[in-house]
Amino acid sequence: MVASTTDRDENIMCGIAGVLTQHGDAAARALALHAMQTAVRHRGPDDAGTWTAASGAASFAHTRLAILDPTPAGHQPMSTPDDQITIAFNGEIVNFQELRRSLKQRGVCFRTQSDTEVILRAYETDGLAALHSLRGMFALAIWDARESLCLLARDPFGIKPLYYHQADGVLTFASEMGALLAGGVPPLVDPAAAFAYFRSGSVPEPLTITRNVRALEAGHYLIWRNGQTTIQRYWGIEFPETIPADDPAAVTRAALIDSVAQHLVSDVPVGIFLSGGMDSTAILALARTIRGGELRTFSLAFPDFPLDEGPLARRTAARFDTEHHEWAVNGPTAAELFDQFLTAADQPSIDGFNTFLVARLAQRHDTKVVLSGLGGDELFGGYPSFRRVPRLAQLARLGRLGRPLSTAALRMAGGLGGSRVRRLDDLISRPASLENAYVVFRGIYSGEEAAALTNHYVGPHTVIEPPREEGSAPTAEDLVSHLELTRYMRNQLLRDSDVMSMAAGVEVRVPFVDRVLFETLARVPAAERLQRGKALLRRAVPELPDWVAGQPKRGFVLPFQQWLERDWSRRRVAINPPPGIVMDTHYRKWSVLAFERWLQRVSPGHV
Repeated sequence: MVASTTDRDENIMCGIAGVLTQHGDAAARALALHAMQTAVRHRGPDDAGTWTAASGAASFAHTRLAILDPTPAGHQPMSTPDDQITIAFNGEIVNFQELRRSLKQRGVCFRTQSDTEVILRAYETDGLAALHSLRGMFALAIWDARESLCLLARDPFGIKPLYYHQADGVLTFASEMGALLAGGVPPLVDPAAAFAYFRSGSVPEPLTITRNVRALEAGHYLIWRNGQTTIQRYWGIEFPETIPADDPAAVTRAALIDSVAQHLVSDVPVGIFLSGGMDSTAILALARTIRGGELRTFSLAFPDFPLDEGPLARRTAARFDTEHHEWAVNGPTAAELFDQFLTAADQPSIDGFNTFLVARLAQRHDTKVVLSGLGGDELFGGYPSFRRVPRLAQLARLGRLGRPLSTAALRMAGGLGGSRVRRLDDLISRPASLENAYVVFRGIYSGEEAAALTNHYVGPHTVIEPPREEGSAPTAEDLVSHLELTRYMRNQLLRDSDVMSMAAGVEVRVPFVDRVLFETLARVPAAERLQRGKALLRRAVPELPDWVAGQPKRGFVLPFQQWLERDWSRRRVAINPPPGIVMDTHYRKWSVLAFERWLQRVSPGHV
């Protein structure tokens, strides 16, 4: 084995990269690895290392944010004592202490207190079966010299990203797509990915905006051996029809307390992103139940904005006695920061600015780890989609039966107005499935508009809509939950949360997005779990203050439209869409602006 190298003085964040090859120039491979490691440098300020297998077939790079065992003993890449197995790992395994005890009982000896070594020794002992025992968020690479193979794997929900590119017998991988571009992958736009982005506001995995770069899908692993790859799913979202005998609220509370407690484990202070909504407040209430003493909370405020949640968050923080920090963001400040946000984006997206801001607030107060309420709406039916998407699909089916199907009826069922009515043509002209109704409800542009935008920016193509994962569930509401978890949450919320928080050197943990919690709640019937107003969550967390639990669902809203119309200069929002594309909503403008800025950054002169 070639010895690892370290540099503990550089300001480098938590990310992985690697090169797998049967041949090639060793110097060129080392140059590409260094370029990729430099590109993920912002993800890890505490440590960095590289490693190359004795055979030369695998090289790993790592940058580290030290959360557990922040000593040199936790350095990565990490190898077993006999140098037969080596790991580069990004994430946190919340049940690592339990796994460590179990492995010690089986005779495994440990040299560190890190969760990284637990994964390493679990794989050494149990092989691929070890993936099923890991609870938490992870993207990892393991080189197994015994079998001359490399394993790449990603956590069940896709909290941590992992991208790869394969050409000419060489596979490169990294935590961010930009690292692969830095390593030499051509920045060619994938027309199918661009089309999907304009349809929904994010690129659905396994696609990426860059041609020939793919995301390893959530709950999947990839095995590379002798230049050949196989990909397999090891976990997927399922809603069994079993009904628990216990009280659903009691079952839910116990599962939530277990998840929050597990996600609070850290050797550094932990904070909480707090809005005025139910999900982040529930996380705070449960954290306060579990832990006394200091708790830090971080929130955003937007002066002169009618939907400003700053006052609600301050009131909640006072109720639970936290060390509260607030950032009041005005229009001019937001304009400067939005440029930085677009520069930090790994792929174009219409979300993530709120995480970009609040993560910097946490960074300013020396907080490396924060909990987020992301995922609560998907689990407990908090979005309007849980009611409106089934109604849209039902009306579309009536139309297929020959009954009159009016645009007005569809608009009323879906809560659609303005340019969004254009998307209804997609529902009328396609199979009347709940999936298609969901695409129409969640969409940004119609299929025709998305094709026009793709051809305008990427060049003339016959755009084919990429295949989508087909879900199955006992009820229509369960299927909407499946869609929200595997599309909106996975492809937009989780991805943007990771990129934008890690850009600030902050690790976001999401207790609602937990495999054990999900497997428990999935057995609660939809009639209980997905009641209107997230009634089950309110019953499970009675500590929720009335001013939070009693307010209508509205989501966390940024004053983006106000900024565009009142505070931001034309220069900042100048966009070049094709003729005939209506720009009547802030998210339409945002989507085009984000795409243009991404193109300008990776391919100067393209736009």
